[in-house]
Amino acid sequence: MAKKKSNADELISKIISGVEDVKGIDISLLDLRDIENTVCSYFIVCSGSSNTHVNAIVSSVQKTVSKELREKPFHTEGLENSEWVLIDYVNIVVHVFQKHIREYYNIEELWGDAKTTQIASNN
Repeated sequence: MAKKKSNADELISKIISGVEDVKGIDISLLDLRDIENTVCSYFIVCSGSSNTHVNAIVSSVQKTVSKELREKPFHTEGLENSEWVLIDYVNIVVHVFQKHIREYYNIEELWGDAKTTQIASNN
């Protein structure tokens, strides 16, 4: 039986579910598709309250996506200090920040031309 190919909406849904499962904070979806020369189609940005919380969010996202869609990230970086971890699913890149680092880099402002959707937390 052929493996069902997941689409961006499914992947976004599973990533957000993984973030929410461990109470990730302030989840935003940035749609970059209408911006020229971007490296991906979407950013998902969220915050954790500590190194441990950031690690828990990253682990939850990876486990949820792997279990539900059988997909692994192309690349993950930032786990050394867990202040800003990037999970690259090629067309969707997840940014998990500690709050003060997120405020400093202000990625949502940097990508201000993107259509941004705040995700209402289920927590």
